[in-house]
Formats: sequence, structure tokens, C-alpha cells
Amino acid sequence: MLQHHGHDVVVVGAGIAGLAATAALVAAGRDTVCLEARERIGGRLLSAAAPPGALDLGATWFWDGERRVADLAARLGIDTFEQHLAGDTLVQDAAGVRRLPGNLIDAPARRFAPGADALARALAAELPVDVVRLDTPVTAIHRRAAGGLDVRTPSAVLHAEQVVVAVPPALALARIEFGSELSPELVRLARTTPVWMGAVAKVVVRYPAAFWREAGLAGAAASRTGLLQELHDMSGSDGRPAALFGFASAQAVGPGFEQAVIAQLELLFGPAAAEPEALHIQDWSDERWTAPPAVHRLADYSLFGHPLCQRPVLGGRLHWASTETAAQYAGHIEGALTAAERAAHSVLSLTPDEVNSCST
Repeated sequence: MLQHHGHDVVVVGAGIAGLAATAALVAAGRDTVCLEARERIGGRLLSAAAPPGALDLGATWFWDGERRVADLAARLGIDTFEQHLAGDTLVQDAAGVRRLPGNLIDAPARRFAPGADALARALAAELPVDVVRLDTPVTAIHRRAAGGLDVRTPSAVLHAEQVVVAVPPALALARIEFGSELSPELVRLARTTPVWMGAVAKVVVRYPAAFWREAGLAGAAASRTGLLQELHDMSGSDGRPAALFGFASAQAVGPGFEQAVIAQLELLFGPAAAEPEALHIQDWSDERWTAPPAVHRLADYSLFGHPLCQRPVLGGRLHWASTETAAQYAGHIEGALTAAERAAHSVLSLTPDEVNSCST
């Protein structure tokens, strides 16, 4: 028998957007719960421990002007450092490998010393016990005849005055049943909006030392012929742990992928690249709670931050809050925080009368 519970707000997803929205709502005194389908928090903030630091398998950087993420890291006491830029660039094409002077790929950016997912862990640690509920996928969201929304999970129905959906719109439409509650225009938009990193595999390769730096290389490379289409240095602030990372199409992952990656790295960076200490392959398209089916076909990034995702729906009670819905910095951690801020403000600014008068 399903259990029934009532709350002011239910937040769907405990990535950085969902956690930030939850924190703002809890701070404002709203009875809020955050439901996460996975058995971990962080969403696309995922880091592998690699003492004395960590290796980011998802989001990695933030940039100048992204004040929300900078302020959050400072408030939470999370150390950051500058991305390594010094050195030359490698370019791989049909003619072979060329070395070009200077770093032509990376821009000044900052990284998180303990890994990007430290943001999520620190933010969640500030929330009251039982606010974040893991292993709790949302299966349906419907309007209640008596007002508010019903949020269904495999074991319970939660009654909420308002809901914040802090997962990619395409994922929400694939995993959550809305019935005929959403407008056809919004359904079309949500189903065709790309998922940031949803169609890529991130490959992180750890080495005993950052040997490429000793050769005057930045660790930055671009390839038109290899599986890894772009590469960057992912070493820690003092070069430890030493690592390179690159992005490949998730469709390329399969038998022989790891060997082909190592061969490409050896071709680019020399024999030392053929002997990594560890190799991580994070195929985001294979993450059920990140990517919907056929995520590779979603390629129109101009849909990020669409006006339809800037305003509440379902009688003004459902608010979108993933990085894909941000009007600025979409696809970045800053975009996730921007969308969370907008959604929380929308929840807090609507009076009951305004909620009831909002259009669908």
C-alpha cells in the first residue's frame, strides 16, 4: 500500500541545481523534500578519489564572471585553483600530429581541489536530516483535484503545493508520467532539448607524473581522427594527481575502446602515455538518470534556456531548474545554480492566490 505524505515543495533531482533549490527553500522555511533516483547525490557532478585530490568524471571547471559558483565554493570552504594552461598544443589529423606554440584550446578557468562533487556533498551536509531522499525515483506528477500536485514514487505519493523539476527536461519527459497535463508545445520542446554531456563519454587517465609538462606541453590537444576529440590537463594544483582527460562520442564506446584511447594518447604524448596508473570511462549516455533514450539525436543547443522553461506550468505549481533551462550559462554549474535560483524565487514569490490564477 502506498504511503501518503504532504509537503510545501517537492524537488525532483539532487544534482547541484536540485540541492541549491532545496537549500534556498529550506532556508526560507518551506517544508521541502528532495527526491533523488540514484543512490548518490551530485548528478553530473561526479568525482573519483585520487589522493591528494580527485578526478572529475563530470563537470570540471568554472570561469570568470560565474559569481554564483565562486560564491558558493567560498561559502562552503571548498578550495579552488587555476586550470593549468602553460605549454604547447597538439593537433591530430590525417597528416599526423603537429605541435603548435602556446595553448590554443584552454581558457583561464578554475577547478575544485577536492573535486567538483564536493560542492554537492557540502551543500547536502547543511540540509536537515531526511530532506534528501536517495533511491527514490519520481514516476508521475499530476494535478490534484483538491489543489496542488501529486508526486508519485514506487513506494509513496507525496502531496505538494509546488514542485521543482531539477533534471533535464528530456529526461523528465522520458522517466516521469505527466498524462496530458503539459501543453503539446512544452512537450515537444522538452523532448528535443539536448542533455548537457548526455551524449558524450568522458575519459580520465591518471599517470605517475605530469610528464607532458616536462616536455613543454599543456596537455591540450584537438583531434580530427582519434576517438578523443579534445584533451585537457586534469592534474591537481601542484601537478598531483597527474592526469589527462578527453571527450569522445558515447556512441564510440564499446569493445576495444580503451585500447584505442591508449594508442591515441601514446601517439600524441609519447611512450609514457601508454602506461597509465588508472583509466576512467564515464559514459553519460549510459546513465539512466541523466540521459533519456536516443539522447544522441538531441543536438539543437539553441533550445537551452527556452522561454517556455522560464515560467511555471501546471497551474503555476511546477518549475524547471536544470542547467538546460538556464537563460545564462546553460550547461555550466553556474547555469544550474542560476536555474535553481530562478525556480526557488518563483516558488517563494507566488502567493496561493497567484498560484491558483497561473495559466498552464
